[in-house]
Amino acid sequence: MADRPDPPGSSRPPRTTVAALAAALGYGTLQVRWALGGAPSFGRLGTDLLVVPRWGAVALCAAAALLAHGLHRARRHRPALVAAAAAVAAGLLLACPFLLLDVVGGLLPGLHLPHSAAGFLSRAGCAATAVLLAAAALDHRRRLHGDCLRCGRTGGPHDPGARTRTPSWARWAAYGAVASCWLRILAQYGLGFGDPGPLGTAGAVSLAAFETGFVLAGTALPLSLVHRWGRDVPRRVPLLGGRRVPRWLLLGPAAAVSAGLLVYFGVGIGQLVGETLHPVPQPGDLPLSFLWVAMPAYWLWGLGLGTAALAYGRATRPPCRTCGR
Repeated sequence: MADRPDPPGSSRPPRTTVAALAAALGYGTLQVRWALGGAPSFGRLGTDLLVVPRWGAVALCAAAALLAHGLHRARRHRPALVAAAAAVAAGLLLACPFLLLDVVGGLLPGLHLPHSAAGFLSRAGCAATAVLLAAAALDHRRRLHGDCLRCGRTGGPHDPGARTRTPSWARWAAYGAVASCWLRILAQYGLGFGDPGPLGTAGAVSLAAFETGFVLAGTALPLSLVHRWGRDVPRRVPLLGGRRVPRWLLLGPAAAVSAGLLVYFGVGIGQLVGETLHPVPQPGDLPLSFLWVAMPAYWLWGLGLGTAALAYGRATRPPCRTCGR
């Protein structure tokens, strides 16, 4: 490890630790204020966070701040610190599953999904704290564990041929995501919930856009991650044929959709277990048989998409400018 390249400034802790510390302290202070009284109503949803109570969110923020400070001061690799940071980041993400509704409702207002500005900002702050803490943990591992202080990679030099190779597990994951998406669609229409009823113009446009994006995210997106046309534009395409596909054009949406599905429907499945064990019928409730097909299908869709995105990210990452890996 003594002969690894040492790029300028690599010995300094990354800025992500400072950003994570600031986010945890700022968001934690807000949650303390709301826990002591004066929290807004949060609209129809009635809350900003799930899974953890108000003081639980404060505790997670305190843990995030302590871990960010520990990562900032660490001068050698601390696996336990990285694992703890990952666990706290996951806890923060699980607390804001409604962020998926915020994003969809903001992009497609005609769907009339529940929306609260205060709730959205709170969930966005919670998710940002989680992402920054996870980034700080990854930066810590990269700087202090890998062979290169800039990229943290190990092994031999960069293999250009990796762009055209897709591991079999990634293909299985991508096609599993497609199958899960269509299982969700078939469950809806098979149980008679396919007709949305009368819609206005705005509602019809938003619904059409949602269903188009739904199908693309469940078919074209996962398949593009494991096929050659997701790396290089086919030559028969006018003007763009033969060019490389910008990696974040696919990787960004895949990561976002995967995270949203895993968090929202992961929490939803937990609630569904409780409703199944202790049913409390409500007017307009969907049948449990439909929910037990739809929610696991959504979650498996997110898992398959995220797994395929992981393989795509590894295959398309550029070589490190310092070590060449």
